[in-house]
Amino acid sequence: MSTAATRRVTAAFRSGPLAVRSFRLLAGGQLASTIGDYCYAVALPWLVLSNHGSTILLGFVLACYGVPRTVFIPVGGMLADKFGPRTLMLFADVMRCVLVGVRTFLAARHTASLITLGPTAAFIGAGEGLFLPASFTIMPSLLDDTRLAAGNALSSTAVQVGSLIGPAIGGALVAATGASTAAFGIDAASFAVSAVSLALIPRRAAAGTMAASSAQTADSMAETADSLTKLADTAPDGQAAEPAGKPQGMLAYIRQSRAIQVIMVVAIAANLAQGGLGEVALPALAHEHWGAGGYGALLACMAAGAVIGTLVAARSGGLRNPAAVASSAFIIAGGAMSVVPYLGGEAGAAAALLILGVCNGLGNVLFYTMAQRSIPSAILGRVLSMIMLCSAGTFPLSVAVTGVLIRHIGTSPFFPIAGVFLVVAVLGGNSQRAFRDFGRQAEPSERESQLA
Repeated sequence: MSTAATRRVTAAFRSGPLAVRSFRLLAGGQLASTIGDYCYAVALPWLVLSNHGSTILLGFVLACYGVPRTVFIPVGGMLADKFGPRTLMLFADVMRCVLVGVRTFLAARHTASLITLGPTAAFIGAGEGLFLPASFTIMPSLLDDTRLAAGNALSSTAVQVGSLIGPAIGGALVAATGASTAAFGIDAASFAVSAVSLALIPRRAAAGTMAASSAQTADSMAETADSLTKLADTAPDGQAAEPAGKPQGMLAYIRQSRAIQVIMVVAIAANLAQGGLGEVALPALAHEHWGAGGYGALLACMAAGAVIGTLVAARSGGLRNPAAVASSAFIIAGGAMSVVPYLGGEAGAAAALLILGVCNGLGNVLFYTMAQRSIPSAILGRVLSMIMLCSAGTFPLSVAVTGVLIRHIGTSPFFPIAGVFLVVAVLGGNSQRAFRDFGRQAEPSERESQLA
C-alpha cells in the first residue's frame, strides 16, 4: 500500500466511526455473532434434511422461529425506547446463547422433529425479535450524523464479513463431521462473545465523542434552530407535522407519513418472496445438487456480494435521491434471484447470488440510513420495529408456503416466482411519490426557498 493510501486509511480511522470505541465494540460483537448465525444457517437445514426430514418440516420449524420473532419485534421496539437498546441487546444475546446451547445438545442426539426443534426455535425467534429493533436504534446513540451513513455501512460490512466466513466454517464442519453439533456450538459461543462486547459499551454512550465533533454539532444546532422551527409545519414527505415542541407518538407519526405507510406495504410484499427463498428454497437446491459444502460456498458468495454493496453504500452520504438508488438495487436483486438455478450449475448460481448480495447490501444500508435520519429519535425504535414487523411478520408464512410449493412444483421454478414478486413489490412502491422521495435531499435553491 502506498504512503498516500496509508495516510488516507489512518485518517479515516481517526475521524470516522472506527474512532469511537463503543462503535468498534458493537461492530466486533456483531461480526462474531454473525459468524455463529451462519454456521447455524447451514447446520439447521442439514439437521432436518439429513434425518429424513422434508422441506415441509424445515418450513414449519422455521415458522416456529418466525412467529415469535414477529410478535416480539414491536415489544423490542418499545423496550429499546424505554430501557435503552444496549441493555435489551445484551439480554437477548444471553438468552439466545443458552437456547442455542440446548439446540446443540439436541443436534448431538440427531433429533429432528417438530416437537423437539419447534420450542427452541420459538424462544430463539423471540430473542431475535427483541434484538432487531434495538440493533438499529443504537446506532444514532453511538455516532453523530456526519458518521451515521459510514457507521451503518461499516456495521453492515462487519455483519456481511461474518456471513461470508460463517457459511464456509459451518459447511466445512457439517461436511467433515456429517453432523451439525459443532456448528451449533460455534453459534452458542458467538452469542457469548457478542454479549461481552455489549457489556463493555458504556451505558450512556453518546454520539460525537470527539471534542471537535461536539463543537461542530453545537454550532450547527445553534445556527439551524430558527430554520427548523419554520419547517416544523411540514413533514418530510409533505404530510402535516405535529406542532413544534409537542411530542409525537408512533401511531400518529405513521398515520401522517405516507412514505412510512408505503414502505411497510412494500416490506410485506418483498419479504414474502425473499424469506422462503433464502431459508428453504436455496438449501433445498443445494441439498439436491451440491451438498453442505456447496451450500456454504453459495452463502459465502452472497455474503461477499453484500460486503461489496455495503462498502459502496459507505460512500453514499451525498446522494440526492437515495430511495431511487435503493429501489434500482432491489429490482436488480429480483432479476438475479430469478436465474439462480438456470446458469449452468454451482458457479452460475454463485455468480447470481453474488449480484443479489451486492444489491441487497447497498439497498438495505441506504434504506436504514434514510430511516434513522428521517424518523424522530424519541420514537425511532418503535417506528423501526413496525417496519421490521412488516418484514419479519411475513417470514412464517413465507417459509411455510415455500416448503409446500417446492413439494408440488419443484425447487427450481420457485426462484423466478420469488424474483418477479420482489420486482413487482418495488415497482408498486415507486408508483407512490412519497416512497420515491423518501430521504431525498433538497437542492440548495429549494432549501433556501423553504427557509425564507
